[in-house]
Amino acid sequence: QPIAGRGWSSPIVAGDRVFVTTVVRQQGEDEAAKPGLYFGGNREETEDVVLDWQLLCFRLGDGELLWTEVLHSGKPPTPRNVKNSYASETPVSDGQHVYVLFGDVGLYSVDFQGNVVWTKELPPCKTRYDWGTAASPVLFEDRLYFVSDNEDASYLAAIETATGDEVWRTDRDEKSNWSTPYIWENSQRTEIITPGSGRSRAYDLAGNLLYEWGGASSITIATPYAAHGLLYVTSGYVGDKKRPIYALRPGASGDVSLEDDAVSDEHIAWFKPQAAPYNPSTIVYEDQLYVLYDRGLFASYHARTGALVYDQQRIRNGRSFTASPWAANGKLYCLNEFGETFVIKTGSEYELLHVNQLESKQLAMATPAIVGSRLILRTGDALYCIGEK
Repeated sequence: QPIAGRGWSSPIVAGDRVFVTTVVRQQGEDEAAKPGLYFGGNREETEDVVLDWQLLCFRLGDGELLWTEVLHSGKPPTPRNVKNSYASETPVSDGQHVYVLFGDVGLYSVDFQGNVVWTKELPPCKTRYDWGTAASPVLFEDRLYFVSDNEDASYLAAIETATGDEVWRTDRDEKSNWSTPYIWENSQRTEIITPGSGRSRAYDLAGNLLYEWGGASSITIATPYAAHGLLYVTSGYVGDKKRPIYALRPGASGDVSLEDDAVSDEHIAWFKPQAAPYNPSTIVYEDQLYVLYDRGLFASYHARTGALVYDQQRIRNGRSFTASPWAANGKLYCLNEFGETFVIKTGSEYELLHVNQLESKQLAMATPAIVGSRLILRTGDALYCIGEK
């Protein structure tokens, strides 16, 4: 199905509905973004144009557009890098409502019929080089948690899903970051994990700091996750010498930064100082951690120990990658910005099995959603459902 406007949020599926956000210009067309890592995309001034911030609802079975809800209209409050969008945060759903975050505009609760339940306006904030926002909200029980790391006043906030009221807000000594927080339910407690270029931090559900550590890359984008009882946190700006992968054990407290040349300690199970990708998140499948690098390289480590399984391999004609990889049935899938998905065999040796090409000529930067045996994939101009008919 075609999608108007621009947005790099991922689609989400709840029941028999597919939701996706976009921002549509009322006049003219968006400036075209080119693929790859490049300078020159910064924009220091906002455009004099009216935009519609939209939530779209499709039927999962046949892709029919059921409704479009305009959540905000107006001129953009801040500039954006040409490769970013004003709809880069992925929404989240509890099965009855969809919660939509537009970083410089507001947070919204919308029911499945397209009715706005509540709105929480958010003040625009300056990001580094006016790149814009991207960190998505996360849902746990009856609260939403989101991070606003910016150049003005960074914070982590908890919001009641029923009312939109702010439960608490914790100030953060951080500048701009783009990583979505992660709720880690481990063997000892539940933690809110927030990567940061200054310090990566873990909070309890009341917003109290549990522990923190330094040593990240200067730009933090990837989403943390857990597997095998360990927490995996990465940051890998391509221009930095520090591009670390951390695997942490539960139960830490205080400052758990590694000392000197250490690669592990009581709290950090293992550490690789120059192994992380820039935009994509890593993935653990079975006993291996796989790394997809932005410039088309691929590597793997033992997930429990960090031992190298195989070093960086060149994906054939891989070109540039922003979306994170996904896995199923012994295969890894890597979608590049040109709409090509590279299918890689899991296991101890790298093997490229197949390449699937979308018809779209638009950029592909959003990580797909998986529901049952189907894949919901979003490009710059369309939404696709891939699977057996």
